[in-house]
Order: sequence, then C-alpha cells, then structure tokens
Amino acid sequence: MEPFVIDIPQADLDDLDARLAARRWPDELPDAGWSMGVSLPYLKELAEYWRTGYDWRAQEAHLNRFPQFTTVIDGTTVHFLHIRSASADTSTAALPLLITHGWPGSVVEFLDVIGPLTDPRAHGGDAADAFDLIIPTIPGYGLSGPTRDAGWDVHRVAKAWAELMRRLGYDRYGAQGGDWGHAITRELAAVDGDHVVEIHLNTLLTLPPDDPAEAAALTDDDRARLARLIAAEPEMSGYAKIQGTRPQTPAYGLTDSPVGQLAWIVEKFKEWTDGSGVPDDAVPRDRLLTNVMLYWLTATAGSSARHYWEAAHPSRPPRTGRLTTPTGVAVFAGDTARPVRRLAERDNAIVHWSEFDRGGHFAAMEEPGLFVDDVRTFFRPFRRPRHPKPVSTSG
Repeated sequence: MEPFVIDIPQADLDDLDARLAARRWPDELPDAGWSMGVSLPYLKELAEYWRTGYDWRAQEAHLNRFPQFTTVIDGTTVHFLHIRSASADTSTAALPLLITHGWPGSVVEFLDVIGPLTDPRAHGGDAADAFDLIIPTIPGYGLSGPTRDAGWDVHRVAKAWAELMRRLGYDRYGAQGGDWGHAITRELAAVDGDHVVEIHLNTLLTLPPDDPAEAAALTDDDRARLARLIAAEPEMSGYAKIQGTRPQTPAYGLTDSPVGQLAWIVEKFKEWTDGSGVPDDAVPRDRLLTNVMLYWLTATAGSSARHYWEAAHPSRPPRTGRLTTPTGVAVFAGDTARPVRRLAERDNAIVHWSEFDRGGHFAAMEEPGLFVDDVRTFFRPFRRPRHPKPVSTSG
C-alpha cells in the first residue's frame, strides 16, 4: 500500500480553464427551464463560477488533510481514504467502517461526516461511538483511475473490498453505502460474511410485488412510494440506459468537454437531491464542483459509466435468497426511490429503520448531521471492548 497525495499538475488546470473559456453553448427553447435537461442560464452561470471563482487548490488541500493510499487489487488500482479514530482512550474499540459511494458521486460525498464519525467527542458526541473509516474509490471512478479490463461489476468490486479490508488487518467490520454503494455493500456482506457483521444503507430499491396478496397488503404510503418511483422512471432513467448499453459513445464528449461533464453530473444532483431550486441549494457549490473535478481531472467519465454496462452483463447470475446480515436502512424524504419496509424485509434482515423528513439521494452531503446520528445509532449495539492490538496502514 502506497501513501497518496493529490497533486494535480498546473498544466491540467490551465487546460481546464482554456476549455471553459472556449466552450460553445447550445440553444434552448424559451422558458424551457429544466424540463428538457439542464437549464442553460443555470449552467452558464455555474460554468463561469467554475472558471473564475472556484479554487481547486483549496479543495485539493482540504482533501489532502485526510490520509490517502493506493493499492493494486485484482489488477487494478484502488484509491482509498483511511482515517483512524481519534478516540483511543475509551473502553470501546473503534469499529472499522467501510463506506462506498455511487455514481455520480465520489469520496467527496463523505467529507463532512469524517470528523464526526472518527472523532465524535470533538463534534459533541460520545467518544465510544468512534469509527475507523475506510472510504475507497470504486475502480473506474475518480482517483482510482480507469479500469483496464472488463468485468468490474458489483460482485468483483465487493471481492476487492473484502481483500482491501484483509490487507488492512480488519477481521470484523461494518459497511455502509448508497446508490451503487448500497449494492456493493450488500454483495460485500454476502461474499465476506464471516467478517462483515452489519451493514447500513441509505438506498434500497423495492419494486412492486407480483403476488396479488402481497400487493393487497400494502398501505397507502407504500403504494405512494412505489407509484412515485414508477412515475419517475421513464423521465429519469435515460442516463442509465445510455451508460448501460453504449457507455463509450457519451465518454467522448464528457472526456473532451468540461461543460458536458458538468451538465451530465449536475442534472443528477438537481433530480435526486431534496432541493426546491438549483442543485447547489441542497449541496454546497464548491463541494459539487469538487465532485465533478474528480471525474474531469482523471478522465473517468467513460470507465465510471461502464459500471452500468457491467451491471447489465454481470460476471455471475444475480444472487438469490435472503441476506442474513443485520441491516439498517435510513430513508430520506427527498429520495425518489424510497423503499417500502415490508418489501425490503423479504430479502434483508432489517433490524433498524429510520425515516427522515428531509434529505435526498446524497444523504451524507445533504444532511450530514442526520446521516452521522443514524450511523452511530445503528452500529452502537455491535461494538466490542477495545482490543489491545492497533490496526495500521503500512507501505
């Protein structure tokens, strides 16, 4: 394992500035707003801020505050943050917690929760709730760089995560995820069940049941949740169908045009967050742009999109049967795909379920306080007395 520091060459930043300055804009119908995609006036203003107001070096320095490493697993580079607990003076051992992002997210999603989770005492919490955090970048995304071979589906990523935790010396740990991270987390619990003792999810898809009796037992709220998901699917699934069938084609434009990459990601933050206006009503503007930068600077638009293609062409048949790992679920009101508990319990060992009246798909970015509190609450019963042997990352 090698220590890693983000140090983007100035030439790459100058190239970005030149591309933003020379961008060409499409037309837009009068009063179109966001009805056909990203609003032209909004994107013009955001792109100009990106070029003239956003400070990458400040964001780079912030990211570099956290210990980062790379390692090669199954032939591909894996970048990860590894932040040890600051609470070494309690009788309860810090629980190792692996957190996985999704698309179009990154490790940037979790910057506001790292401090409260690793050093709860410094953030008004109980030192006994401290975690050691491991936050990897999915192969093909951002700082892990492009994948060089096919087959990096959910199962293969989960196996890589299990190997990562083995190399770090963790033989008992929890896992958390949303978006693709939720699928990877559930698969990790299945492939490394002897070591994953519990999982926490802020995404969990539940589909309308085929069984008429089961459908009849749904409450009005259950039906409303399913209806919202079904109604949104035709309008909001275009990106997934493109990335799941022809990921190489949009990769040319997204890798060549920063405005194109910006629009492709910003649209999801508009549709999936709990905001009434523009995306940066729900997520700080600089944080949103830093997330985009990790895709742009690493040229991983195409390789991250291939994750959808791999999901449509998996390396093994879908896993069947009920997952028995104790599972906690946090449901945020602004997420379009809010799960139905009675349906979720068919396939998951649900032991904790929280409903929040605000927050959306990017929960740790939108509502870090709620996210932290729920993670702490869920994992609290699974902690053990402190073990005398420390865990360390070594080169």
